[in-house]
Amino acid sequence: MQERGHRMKRRQFLSTGAAAGAVVAGAAGSAPAVSRGLKELKLVTSFTTNFPGLGTSAARVARRITAATEGRVTVRLFNAEELVPAFGVFDAVSDGIAEMYFSLEYYFSGRTPAFNFFTSVPFGMTCHEAWAWLMYGGGYERWRDLHAEFGMVPFAGPSSGVGMGGWANRKIARIGDFQGLRFHMPGLGGDVLRALGVVAVNHPSARILSALRSGALDGAEWFGPWRDLLFGFHRVVKHYHWPGFHEPGTMASYALNKRFWESLSAADREIVTAVLQAEAHLQTAEYDGASPAALDALVSEHDVKLHKFSNRLLGKLGEISSDVVSGVGASDPTTRKVWDSYRSFRKLVVRWSKVGLQGYMNARSLPFKYG
Repeated sequence: MQERGHRMKRRQFLSTGAAAGAVVAGAAGSAPAVSRGLKELKLVTSFTTNFPGLGTSAARVARRITAATEGRVTVRLFNAEELVPAFGVFDAVSDGIAEMYFSLEYYFSGRTPAFNFFTSVPFGMTCHEAWAWLMYGGGYERWRDLHAEFGMVPFAGPSSGVGMGGWANRKIARIGDFQGLRFHMPGLGGDVLRALGVVAVNHPSARILSALRSGALDGAEWFGPWRDLLFGFHRVVKHYHWPGFHEPGTMASYALNKRFWESLSAADREIVTAVLQAEAHLQTAEYDGASPAALDALVSEHDVKLHKFSNRLLGKLGEISSDVVSGVGASDPTTRKVWDSYRSFRKLVVRWSKVGLQGYMNARSLPFKYG
């Protein structure tokens, strides 16, 4: 109740401020923007907007929507914690305080566990498989239904690709090595670690490094070699594990307030859609393009120790992940609909990926000279 009261006061304060700003704007100009059909779109993000990757992605989306609509929709971008807290962007857009957010859906699993399936699932689908599920396997229908309950319209954002297993202050070689660790890992991956006796937490990004440095955390996973190098994990811990069983294709997301979305012209809705679809692939390519050199630098220049999880350990993690994900998927009728759609497409796509992608990767790994 106390939290609800704070939220109501925050909404009243922001609404009053917005109304006052509108009055000033109307008095300053002879033709208010509203009368000329112009709209301001406040984009709130869970990330720092000047940081390479997801931060610069949001900034590019803001510029492109503004330019492509020729100013009919002017996007105003806010850093995490600037207008609302990093994890408060969902409520801000749902309540109409902002018009669009850029974040990760598993941050909002407290509303319903179904949101987990639109970010990443332990031993689930890669980003390309997940995009195929969304676009051609019924995933978007489930996602739109889910967001409609909160007055929003969702869009797939960029992916950071296959994740790493995480940083730790010591090597993790066996299941027992997880016992008692304090580890930053959000989403369903965090639930898997809890089943192993890990104290799994989800910190805002700005607090992770300081928690590792102080010893409040023993380990953490993040976005992968490129962002991890820039973030500076190697300055604090040296043990870096792979593969990232918990996040095979972490996908970010955008969502717009439904009333605002429906107030746009059909042409501007098409423009916003095209910008977001293009950004999903552009930013994903940057992650894939920057991570190889970043991983090499971590190992060769910064003395990072790279550890592969053993097949025995991965097999055990797979069994636990199956139990955890299945349990979450059956937790309520809404989540069950999403889980049924997700697992049906996963079962189908795994067969093709084993023959297609995995078959090719195995062939490319054979010891022959090339180039």
